[in-house]
Amino acid sequence: MNRPSIVVVGSSNTDLVVKTSRMPQRGETVLGGDLVMVPGGKGANQAVAMSKLGAEVYLVARVGKDLFGDNSLSNLEKEGVNTQFVVQEEEAPSGVALIIVEEQGENTIVVAPGANMRLSPQDVEKAYSVISRAQALVVQWEIPLESIEWALKLARKAGVMRVVNPAPARKLINPALFAVDVMTPNEKEAGLLTGIEIKDFTSVKRAAEIIHQKGVKKVIITLGIRGALYLTDHEVGIIPAYQVEAVDTTAAGDAFTGGLTFALAEGKSLISAIEYAHAVAAISVTRLGAQPSLPMREEVEVFLKNPPPLRNESWN
Repeated sequence: MNRPSIVVVGSSNTDLVVKTSRMPQRGETVLGGDLVMVPGGKGANQAVAMSKLGAEVYLVARVGKDLFGDNSLSNLEKEGVNTQFVVQEEEAPSGVALIIVEEQGENTIVVAPGANMRLSPQDVEKAYSVISRAQALVVQWEIPLESIEWALKLARKAGVMRVVNPAPARKLINPALFAVDVMTPNEKEAGLLTGIEIKDFTSVKRAAEIIHQKGVKKVIITLGIRGALYLTDHEVGIIPAYQVEAVDTTAAGDAFTGGLTFALAEGKSLISAIEYAHAVAAISVTRLGAQPSLPMREEVEVFLKNPPPLRNESWN
C-alpha cells in the first residue's frame, strides 16, 4: 500500500520538562530533577507520530526566528516531516510549554503559544495543493480558531477526512468546527465541551452523544487507563487500553490521535484503528519527553504481535 499523505495544521513548541516526586501545592517550591529541553507542540507531535509510522506528513505551522524555532525545524526535518509550510518569523517568539512530570508519569503543562497564535488562514490556504490530495487533515486547538475553521473548509471542499483533536478545549466554540469526520477529546475536554461531569460510563456516553449531535461523525473520547469510548451513528463501546508502566504521559493524547489517523488513512476499521492507536500511545508513555517517545512503525508491529495485558479498570 502507498504511504498515506496527511496534512497537520497546528502548533510547534519547545517543551521544557522537569521531573519531580510530586506536584507542588499553591505557593510551594519543590526540588526536581534536571531540566530537559525537547521538541513538542500538539501539531508537531502528531505530525512526527504519523511520519514515524510511515505516512507522508506536511506540517502547516509558525515558529519564531530563534533558537527554539531553529531546533524545532531541524527536528521535524530529521523525523521526515515536510516543513515547506512552516513559517519562521521574527515578530513573535516560538511557542514554549513548561511541563512538570511527577514520578507516576502524570503531568501539568502551561503553554506560552507565541508564534502559534499568528498562524493565519492565508498560511493554510498556501497548503491547499497538498491538502487537496491528502487522505486526512488533522487540526488541534492550539492555533487561532479562524485558521482551524479555514483548514476544515478546505478539506471538506476536497473531500478529505477531517480529524479534530480539541485540545486545549474551549467553551465558546464555533459550531462549524464540529462538522468533521473524527474528534478525539480526552474526558476533561469532552466535559468542558458538553457541560457533562464525566464520572461513569453513562456520563461519558452522554458527552459523546452531545458531541455527535453537534456534527461529529465518529467521536472517540480517550479515558486514560480506562481506554477509549467510541460512538458513531450505529455503535458505541469502550476499547480498553494496554497495561504498561507509565514514565511520562505528556504525548499520550498526541500519540493516540496520530496513531488513529494513520490507521484510518491506511483503511483500517474504526475499532482496529483505536486498538492501533492504543498501542502507539502505550509505547509513548513508557519514555520521557513528547516527540522522543513516539514509536516507529516496526516497534508498534512488534508490540502488537505480543501485547501486554489489557487493563480492566472500572469507574470509581
